[in-house]
Amino acid sequence: MPLILLVEDDVAVSGALSRALTDAGHVVRPVGNAGSALRVIATDPPDLVILDLGLPDMDGLDVLRMLRGISNAPVIVATARRSERDIIRLLDAGADDYVTKPFSSAQMSARINAVLRRGQGTPGPAAPPAGVTIGALYVNPQQRSASINGRPLQLTKKEFDLLSYLAQRAGRVVSRRELLTEVWQRPDSSGEDQTIDVHVSWLRRKLGESATAPRYLRTFRGVGVMLVDPDQAQP
Repeated sequence: MPLILLVEDDVAVSGALSRALTDAGHVVRPVGNAGSALRVIATDPPDLVILDLGLPDMDGLDVLRMLRGISNAPVIVATARRSERDIIRLLDAGADDYVTKPFSSAQMSARINAVLRRGQGTPGPAAPPAGVTIGALYVNPQQRSASINGRPLQLTKKEFDLLSYLAQRAGRVVSRRELLTEVWQRPDSSGEDQTIDVHVSWLRRKLGESATAPRYLRTFRGVGVMLVDPDQAQP
């Protein structure tokens, strides 16, 4: 069974979540501070980490960055922070997913299962044998690489997943529900989920555009997102 490292300093929360996840079939190793978490990750690598940001010995965002320097294990962040700026910082620092407090053990278990399925290569749309070119943008799903005007794009895992999915469907509006289901493996997420908006905003910055002056990424409020060739798209 996959080993889950639970980094939570609140004993009551840690105990309740550990019991619930164990009952759901997970193997859980709880620790109460950043130092213990980093030692476990270095000596007995987990398959997934649940990281609470409010730790007593170190800021959770710093822990996330340090964790990313020594491990590729997926990380789900538990946070009370809800602003887009804070969520962008978390995702850019290496979080694979996040849940906002308060959350249920059932929600956390579902997120864990979804992240682990993605890590095991849950079947999705077949990648084309060659890369996809849209204007000056080039995306190669098999090599997991992308460039614009010949310049490599430095993308996080989820940023590339989103860009690749849209590139393979260029010129078509992809609904938010489809993106949540196929890219994030979250068919039951509510419409309030900011994940798509955050990643689109971050991708735009790396593509050299903005919401007020879009080029490749066109959003349709309440509908979805479309990737287009800016030289051929209607203004």
